[in-house]
Amino acid sequence: MVRSGEEPRPTGRATDGTGPVSLRELFLQGEPVETGVRASILNSWRRCRSLGLSPDTFDLPYREDFDAGGRIVRAAVPVLDRLQSTFAGSQVNISVADANGTVLLRRFGDASMARSLPAIQVVPGFVFAEKVAGTNGIGLALAERQLIRVYGAEHFAQRSQQNACVAMPVRDPLSGRIEGVLCLGYPRAFERPALGVAIRRAAEGIERRLLGQSSAREQALLRTYLATGAEAAGPHRGVALDALANEFHPRDQAILREKAAELISGAQRGAAEVTLPDGRRVTLVSRPVASGSGVRGFAIEALLPDFPAGEPLVIPHQTDELSGLGAPAVALSLARPALTLPAGHLTASPRPAVTPDGDGGTAGPDGTDGRRRAEPGAAVPSGGPRGVAEPDGALAADGGRSAADELGGARGVAEPDGALAADGGRSAADEQQSGEAFPARGLVMLGEPQVGAYALAARRRLELLSEASTRIGTTLDVRRTAEELAETAVPGLADFVTIDLPDAVLRGEESADPLADLRRTVVHGIREGLPFTPAGKRIDFGPATPQLRCLGGGEAVLEPDLKAAAGWLAQDPEPTARLLAHVHSLIAVPLLARGVVLGVACFYRAGGSFGDDDRSLAQELASRAALSIDNARRYTHERTMVLALQRRLLPHGLPDQDAVEVAHRYLPAESDVGGDWYDVIPLPGARVGLLVGDVVGHGMLSAATMGRLRTAARSFAELDFPPDEVLTHLDNLVGRLDREDPDGKGAGVIGATCLYAVYDSAAQTCLMARAGHPPPAIVRPDGTVTYPDLPAGPPLGLGGLPFDAVEVDLPEGSQLVLYTDGLIEDRHRDVDVVLEQLREALAHPERAPEETCQAVLDTVAPAHPHDDIALLVARVHALDPDRIATWELSADPALVGEVRAAAVRWLSDRGLDETAFAAELILSELITNAVRHGAAPIRVRLLYGRTLICEVSDASNTAPHLRRAASTDEGGRGLFLVAQLSQSWGTRYLPEGKVIWAECGLGAV
Repeated sequence: MVRSGEEPRPTGRATDGTGPVSLRELFLQGEPVETGVRASILNSWRRCRSLGLSPDTFDLPYREDFDAGGRIVRAAVPVLDRLQSTFAGSQVNISVADANGTVLLRRFGDASMARSLPAIQVVPGFVFAEKVAGTNGIGLALAERQLIRVYGAEHFAQRSQQNACVAMPVRDPLSGRIEGVLCLGYPRAFERPALGVAIRRAAEGIERRLLGQSSAREQALLRTYLATGAEAAGPHRGVALDALANEFHPRDQAILREKAAELISGAQRGAAEVTLPDGRRVTLVSRPVASGSGVRGFAIEALLPDFPAGEPLVIPHQTDELSGLGAPAVALSLARPALTLPAGHLTASPRPAVTPDGDGGTAGPDGTDGRRRAEPGAAVPSGGPRGVAEPDGALAADGGRSAADELGGARGVAEPDGALAADGGRSAADEQQSGEAFPARGLVMLGEPQVGAYALAARRRLELLSEASTRIGTTLDVRRTAEELAETAVPGLADFVTIDLPDAVLRGEESADPLADLRRTVVHGIREGLPFTPAGKRIDFGPATPQLRCLGGGEAVLEPDLKAAAGWLAQDPEPTARLLAHVHSLIAVPLLARGVVLGVACFYRAGGSFGDDDRSLAQELASRAALSIDNARRYTHERTMVLALQRRLLPHGLPDQDAVEVAHRYLPAESDVGGDWYDVIPLPGARVGLLVGDVVGHGMLSAATMGRLRTAARSFAELDFPPDEVLTHLDNLVGRLDREDPDGKGAGVIGATCLYAVYDSAAQTCLMARAGHPPPAIVRPDGTVTYPDLPAGPPLGLGGLPFDAVEVDLPEGSQLVLYTDGLIEDRHRDVDVVLEQLREALAHPERAPEETCQAVLDTVAPAHPHDDIALLVARVHALDPDRIATWELSADPALVGEVRAAAVRWLSDRGLDETAFAAELILSELITNAVRHGAAPIRVRLLYGRTLICEVSDASNTAPHLRRAASTDEGGRGLFLVAQLSQSWGTRYLPEGKVIWAECGLGAV
């Protein structure tokens, strides 16, 4: 599955009970799966189910009347051939379907696939519309009208479970109407990030060819141009940029097209020499062309002296060159040599010789309709002029009709100058004669000056703004949002983008002085290695720099030529001078949102200058990004506050006690902070309470609720309630908090889970109970890891259901591991698999608790946790039996003195003579009360640890109460005496009876 901002995950039939297969099966069974399936896939599944489709029973319809030579086919054939060459030898299958989902073309990376696959995957004519084929690449691309991916079990049809695909609609660049779909299918194991790039470029190539079929006026100009070259004497060789894809880097092609556009817009005959980045020089020649119908334009030809003139020119796939114009329209010289075409392509063959007839009508030399065959030896290319939309809006003559109607009568489609680039054009009549050395020469652009320039420029800007609305602000991370702005602007608007934000904004705060703490946050461009200040470094702008001017004025600042921008050069002469070798123009835009200055974005262009329209577009992009950055900043600020509150409410230190050695970790969720907590509570009787809990939800309310629950849980534990009673009290508290919600709907506190364990170091036992919480892990001294069978209990807040406590033996050296569900529960992982990973990580009893905590987080915790993680590791210790003394007696007052004397001797043997006096008085009072008011059997126990604990238990449930005795009372002063002689005292109830205990300091007198 793939979500926004995430890498693709393997999909298919899962063996562990999770994954899209099980989700799809759950969906088919009517179970809710909203949290496990991408929205586009789930919506498609729902549509399929509403149509009554079954994954196993439906068959695809086949149409015999599909148009095998239609517009989309003519435009797609050469593009698909290039894709087939790109994926040669692979298991990729390439298909093009029309706007109804009918497959029109098929290509295969491995030719043997055509013999091994079923007809449905090989033969054109099958319909893959979603309404008949279910969820698939072609159908979903038509339904969603955007680039989509479908992996394995995301397909609705059972037969497609082992495949994956990426598909993209192909639109008419002028009308925006979807003409068809390009789809790449492949085995799931072949998934590559480059597939998305390849299909985008291929779709753009088809759209350029569609655009080239759209201009009648440019066709008239092109007919005239080709006819003029045909009538010239001698051989001519046309070289188009598309035929020199290996000769020119795309960057170089863009440079040539941009210069050609400038020449056309200048509307003058002339020539210009273009120096490419690699040092090569290309001469562009501009000359006027006028069709018989009165269309006037300019043709830009490239003279390529370094291109080998003696070798045959390879022009692939010109199968419909003449028919693409509507009728044969070019008279070719009978002396022209045939073009040599590569193997597998249609060879040049005799074709009708024609002459131009005004604006494109044709007539044969003898006055016929021009359809008779030419003389033997004449050769024509087997394709047609195909129009290609250049980045600046020009049309490459690859065969096409332009925006004749869309642009209000100006039939040329256009780039800023209404240019048309020709593929396969012929040179003018003044070329050198046959047999003489001549440079390779071909048509680069052909068009009407200024026609349609603003129309396509506006379309490009709208498309870029539309893209920005979906690409910027996909996360609530300040840095990532700034990166999205840069990625959107390159290369559509700028070649390089830098973004500088104050340190305070990166922390989620408002900057008091944005100019004083700016830091380079993003550097992004079409290539690396430029001498920009690297990300992470402090930035200081001089007072006259465009950046400082834009921040001071709150408006974008345009510098068309940085060499003339004195303030920009003055800020740091040496680095900026080096940068001038790579960049030419700059737009500096302040990032402002809700009156807050968030930083500055700088857009650089390497070749050519920015204009006012570019500045407006940059300002609009920056304004949208600033709002998203401000939202991310506010979220960061709120998250920082919640995290600070959460950490403040968690324990800041662990209490001193000898029962366990404890280590703990708290890891907040990556996107938000929840309500996880832990606690260690010393208890009387050489015991300790271990507590872990999780409040449902995230944010400030969850953190505050966590603090209330942790305080209450500690209070209940210190009252020495057993674990099940502690959970019962917490359950009542959560229910009351829910009922007391100020909205009266209980929407704030949904509930909580909790696990409470009490370890007794004297008995080496642990009593545990849980309320909807994951069970703990127990690591035995021999390395055995088990998860005790502990009744789950309902989450806190449901009320009305009891909690059960279970007692387990914990020998000395064992480790008790408590954790919250964020450690093991993740939508990308199976819980059973994670528990097994946890078992392996814990199976090292020799590790200290600190080492165990770190190992668990390193190996088990998710890399990007969606929920908080609280982890508590306790290694238990046993109280030395020599430090425990017990006596049992009946309810006989005469025995009190004997036990008291024995206790004094036991204390004296251990060097506790100073403590013996206080202990003797405490035992005398507690034993006497048990004899008088309690029930047999009566037990006395002394525990010698950090303190001396005196315990007297009996079978009665009545407990003594401390009171102030009146001066006339003969009794009632015993417990008062106990309270004065001990550090603390209290009552602990047993299943049968009670224990009265008192704790004495070892230096008590």
